[in-house]
Amino acid sequence: MAAFTVNGQRKEVGVDGDTPLLWVLREHLKLTGTKFGCGVAACGACTVHVDGTPIRSCITPVSMVEGMSVTTIEGLSPDGSHPLQKAWIAEQVPQCGYCQSGQIMQAAALLAFNKQPTRAEIVEHMNANLCRCGTYLRIISAIQRAAKEA
Repeated sequence: MAAFTVNGQRKEVGVDGDTPLLWVLREHLKLTGTKFGCGVAACGACTVHVDGTPIRSCITPVSMVEGMSVTTIEGLSPDGSHPLQKAWIAEQVPQCGYCQSGQIMQAAALLAFNKQPTRAEIVEHMNANLCRCGTYLRIISAIQRAAKEA
């Protein structure tokens, strides 16, 4: 049994402690906004926050989040009103959209500790999140827009 908080709600899930958090979120809790990309923490599609820190949920055993607070894209802002979500739309970032929840969660972590990042800081922080469609310039613009509007 694993017990932790997800998007502000206490959850208990009867799974093996080695089960990746990603699969607990998607299969057991039906929070499908977090995506499976590579399974080896190389792409960032599965990024969620654990106690405010972005992590790759595809390689994080659920036992590692016992008693902690997990935030998924669904918990960032259920109504889509987070400045990053609005900026993503305004800057027309998504193409296929597959990596976007991980991109937004990574960007949200940046803006949580650096309210006005420089372009170079944005690029460095977002460097490990991959976008197969190549919308990197739009992603940077969206983060810059969200920083101004937050």
